[in-house]
Amino acid sequence: MSKVKYRYNPETLSYDKIEKDYKYYTSQALIYFLFSGILLVISYFSYPYLFESPKEKRQAREINELLSQYEVMNKNLDQLDKVLNDIQQRDENIYRVIFAADSIPNSIRRAGFGGVNRYKYLESMDNAALVIKTAKRLDVAMKQLYVQSTSFDEIISLAKRKDEMLRCTPSIMPISNKDLKRTASGWGYRIHPIYKTRRFHWGMDFTASTGTDIYATGDGVIKKVTTQLSGYGKRVEIDHGFGYTTLYAHMSKFNVKVGQKVRRGDVIGFVGNTGSSTGPHVHYEVHVKGKKVNPQHYYFNDLSAEEYDEMIQIASNSNQTFD
Repeated sequence: MSKVKYRYNPETLSYDKIEKDYKYYTSQALIYFLFSGILLVISYFSYPYLFESPKEKRQAREINELLSQYEVMNKNLDQLDKVLNDIQQRDENIYRVIFAADSIPNSIRRAGFGGVNRYKYLESMDNAALVIKTAKRLDVAMKQLYVQSTSFDEIISLAKRKDEMLRCTPSIMPISNKDLKRTASGWGYRIHPIYKTRRFHWGMDFTASTGTDIYATGDGVIKKVTTQLSGYGKRVEIDHGFGYTTLYAHMSKFNVKVGQKVRRGDVIGFVGNTGSSTGPHVHYEVHVKGKKVNPQHYYFNDLSAEEYDEMIQIASNSNQTFD
């Protein structure tokens, strides 16, 4: 029950009862509805900032789950990196060495993606840095897998041709051991027999009687048959494939022609004393992918361990070449 209110009347010096008409009640109702509306508007706009809706709670859970998945994915990528690095090390240091395949530079294996920013569409996302980092790591891993897959395809191809590669690899001496008088000079710096200056000898010299058979040291195709008055004199070069080439110099006669296929042990010419030579012998070189290498590493098919050691010792002690 509402209280009765009075108002002091100075004329009558008494208190008069205040009568409430419809205007009073109307104004009170308007004030009530006005304040109620203001409170409702304030509540409507402030509620989302003070309280999470069920939808926002669900979205927050989904975001946390996604972030957790990204963390797990990055940990898995760490493990993938370790496995890929191990595979790449085996590929470089075992498989590609066994099959004499070219190394794949690390710059190619781990190269990124240049040019246009392929991750620009991710920059507007929440947690963009994490998402972009993960996307980049996935792209790099995919490229590494592609490069490694291509590498293994090459290794498989070489493995299928392993027998052919073994036949083509130079692996015997160019002169039969029974016909060999001595190893005149080996790989390294020697005194030139004509100019008497210290020069690098890019092969090995084997002395034998003029006319002694000279053998192809591996299967291949005759690449060059040339004659010079100086230098190598009568020379034959064989392309064995797989990056191998051999050279035989100072022959007295040829037994092959350019383009002819030969097998290991075929007679390609005969020992002579042509060109810049001071005695009958054959100068022998082995080239691997265009680079001259020490031939003494390629006599593993026709010498015993004792014969090999003796040949190396003689070659190392020689102070002068025959060419």
